[in-house]
Amino acid sequence: MASLVLKMSVSLDGYVAPRDGSTDWIAAGGSEDGLSWTVETVSNARAHLMGATTYAAMAAHWPGASGPFAKPMNEIPKVVFSDSLASADWEETTIAAGDLADAITRLKQQHSDGYLLAHGGARFARSLVETGLIDEYRLLIHPVVLGAGERIFLTPLTIEPVSTTVFSGGAVAHVFAAHPAA
Repeated sequence: MASLVLKMSVSLDGYVAPRDGSTDWIAAGGSEDGLSWTVETVSNARAHLMGATTYAAMAAHWPGASGPFAKPMNEIPKVVFSDSLASADWEETTIAAGDLADAITRLKQQHSDGYLLAHGGARFARSLVETGLIDEYRLLIHPVVLGAGERIFLTPLTIEPVSTTVFSGGAVAHVFAAHPAA
């Protein structure tokens, strides 16, 4: 059965998005080695999972884009979770409606190995955290303090450190295995 991996960029003070929704802060700490780590994470996924808001932004960008993320984003199957989206025009995209936990469980069972990579928006990521079905968190901590914004962790969570990678630009990747509460 496939595992579910949530990859998120996080500020030093724990926010995944500032109040204004801008994304320019994600460039803080950027480097070639950090980019390579992220491209590898994206490229090795069996499927990309996202909410409707993230889907809309990615579907508007990736089909005509170039660069290291374009091929995996366009060629690897995508699943968008939405009860209101009627169609998905981006190739290799299906829509999952209904109960999020049920849909994630079915997707994990459909793939015999590898991982499903969830891309947040904050709201979608929080919903995934709440399901308890995330197997691994890949958090890329950027050397920036946002001061306020959106968080994905709102309640206690038991996780186990797996690895830490410090990149030359100052960003740090922390990988954690999730464990259900005892």
